Amino acid sequence: MRDTEHVAEIDRVLRGYETGRDRTVSESWRRCVETYGMDPTRPDPAFIVTEMELREHREQSERLIATARSGLQALFRQVAGQNYVLLLADAQGVCVDFFGDPRFEDELRTAGLYLGSHWSEDLAGTCGVGSCIVNGKALTIHQGDHFGLSHVPLSCTAAPIHDTKGELSAVLDISLLRSPSPKSSQNLAMSLVTASTRRVEMANLMAMTRRDWVLRLSTSPEFLEVDPEAAVALDGSGRIVGMTMGARKALDPDGEGRLIGTRIDDWIEIGVDDLPDLMRGRPPEERVLRLTDGRGLFGHAIAPQATRSLAGARRMGADLPGALGSFAGPDPGLARLLQGAARVARTQVPLLITGETGTGKEKLARAIHVCGPEGRAFHEMRCAVTVTASQMPQGARGTLFLRGVEDLSPEAQGAVLALLDGAPDLRVIASTRIDPAALAERLRADLFYRIAGMTLSLPPLRHRADFDWLLDRLLRRRTADNTRLSPAARIELKSRDWRGNIRELERVIDVAVAMAEGNVIDLTDLPAATGVRTEETGEDEALELVLHACGWNMSQAARRLGVNRSTILRRARKLGIAPPH
Repeated sequence: MRDTEHVAEIDRVLRGYETGRDRTVSESWRRCVETYGMDPTRPDPAFIVTEMELREHREQSERLIATARSGLQALFRQVAGQNYVLLLADAQGVCVDFFGDPRFEDELRTAGLYLGSHWSEDLAGTCGVGSCIVNGKALTIHQGDHFGLSHVPLSCTAAPIHDTKGELSAVLDISLLRSPSPKSSQNLAMSLVTASTRRVEMANLMAMTRRDWVLRLSTSPEFLEVDPEAAVALDGSGRIVGMTMGARKALDPDGEGRLIGTRIDDWIEIGVDDLPDLMRGRPPEERVLRLTDGRGLFGHAIAPQATRSLAGARRMGADLPGALGSFAGPDPGLARLLQGAARVARTQVPLLITGETGTGKEKLARAIHVCGPEGRAFHEMRCAVTVTASQMPQGARGTLFLRGVEDLSPEAQGAVLALLDGAPDLRVIASTRIDPAALAERLRADLFYRIAGMTLSLPPLRHRADFDWLLDRLLRRRTADNTRLSPAARIELKSRDWRGNIRELERVIDVAVAMAEGNVIDLTDLPAATGVRTEETGEDEALELVLHACGWNMSQAARRLGVNRSTILRRARKLGIAPPH
């Protein structure tokens, strides 16, 4: 087909398509042709991002994935019998979490209904996720509504998920490979996906605003405490600091104002001092709120959580940007380290990350990178591999991650220095398994001082206070059901040395998940412990850190170190170690 005929054919398809179609989908089609130069007559395959790109997208969305997963598991159980699949895509359209029947894995992957698929309109044309991102509302793209021929058999219903500031955070999509012809057949899917996104936004608001008052709103007193339609978070002065999108609809149905930053009494005839009267203990039907425009709603107030040491650590994590906020659980030491990392994330300050093998040095480097300026690449260099000047990313911008910088040969050290001299926009993050003093002995001085601007020291797993949080998170990421650890299995895992740190823990969980026959992992499902325990003198040096990580529970510390409780008591007395008052 000649070019002029080809353009005419596309225009004919567009005009014919718009006849009798809804306006949103028609505009989406025209946008795909005119903006992206796409061809609706060509059956393009699904676009799948690389493994490295997927990892970066998942790291940026890790907190949302953790918040949404239990709700999405429940939703998938509702629809799995009808052969639906669930996709959770980030704001760029990349699928970062997926629930589907493994029996149809090949067919789903071919259709793009799989982890890592990219559903933005500029790549996939008119589709559920892409059109939802562009239009900002829930919609169904049914069969022939799809732009690409390869997606025409699909029926996709998608709804947006917003963060606590009202910005688009993700898209939840329910899709069928094959569905009945009428578009109305997906009305139930629309109801399910919008209800699920509302609950995800509610759970995210509750998790992110623990230090603030939360006012939950409903048009019905019966659902006020169990499934409210909207919520806002309020600071001590009554200013709105967070919301669900339902709150915008409930308080400002005409969409004329902005909720964030306004006072709650601008919308409801209530003040902060009135919130305790809306807590549990008073019948829901008596908790009536009068809006300034004369309408009425029912309200349920939740007080800020009491200040505790671990709660303080969680709040510190909640204030961290991007992937730094989900890097660790309630561990005060790690919280301080991550606060420092957040302060320098958007600078060019070179960083040196130290820690034993498997402690997460590369993950921390990537988390810092994604919290930095946008549109910059992450270049990884494995220093144990022979590196020459020709292999250096000349003229690169972004982050250069030197993995295992202590392994650089003298020739490679010179090549790295030459690269840094010629690339002022390249920020260096280096990792090492040895302490900085030993590293200074191995590297030439001019290179060492170029990469050691600020040192971040990651603790070994056996010294982390958030072991339970980390264990549960790793288990959630590997199972699509409610798989859990028996108390005996949990105690056994907490008692091990973990000389391979998080990497070793991940492999143990992989084996345990594979061996477990039901949804409970027991002692018999765990692989045998490996590695050699350190000598007593080495454990003495770390005893205080272990006791701190275990909350000064002597029995738990004894299990962690693999010794008797009496040994812990004896060593603590010998070293003069006592719990803080």
